[in-house]
Amino acid sequence: MIRVLLVDDQALVRAGFRALLAAQPDVEVVGEAGDGRAAVELARRERPDVVLMDIRMPVMDGLEANRLIKRELPETRVIVLTTFELDEYVFTAIRDGASGFLVKDTEPADLIRAVRVVASGDALLSPGVTRRLISEYAQKSRAPSHSVALEALTEREREVLALVGLGLSNEEIAGRLVVSPLTAKTHVSRAMIKLGARDRAQLVVFAYESGLVRPGWV
Repeated sequence: MIRVLLVDDQALVRAGFRALLAAQPDVEVVGEAGDGRAAVELARRERPDVVLMDIRMPVMDGLEANRLIKRELPETRVIVLTTFELDEYVFTAIRDGASGFLVKDTEPADLIRAVRVVASGDALLSPGVTRRLISEYAQKSRAPSHSVALEALTEREREVLALVGLGLSNEEIAGRLVVSPLTAKTHVSRAMIKLGARDRAQLVVFAYESGLVRPGWV
């Protein structure tokens, strides 16, 4: 059973998400919060698998709540909810540990899929949108710099990391490098371990912030 916490300052939004998710046989909504502080307290008590987190809220915003939850409960996955796809706050949330983001008007089937994908331990990455988002804001947030951590990667792992940064899936990476999908997945997993990345979303951020991938690359 996937335990989900809903966080949004609009009761109507929470009610809609609850009705949709509660109807799924493998999902349980364990609580609702209307601000970030209440979300952190609920997360500490309920230890949900997934948090659907709005960004702009009173008392404590979703960015700070995301940071606190990921620091105290690293196994809890956070999906950021936003009104606009290209939102600079979403980049900050992903860099701080969120596993991905959804626009609030996403289709019901996509919301359910997102919760299941993130609960399974994967990152919620829509390659095109996520790549545009991160490439637009990574350099605004901090200048790319050579990272000592990159030196721990093999040449092939750096190559794979760059392709992850471009938004390619394991299957697409395998096709580009002419290896099996399993081999591509292994390289991605090793890069995550060496870089201390929580998930694939943070690999994308690292690829840009290290300068391994630059905006505009395809």
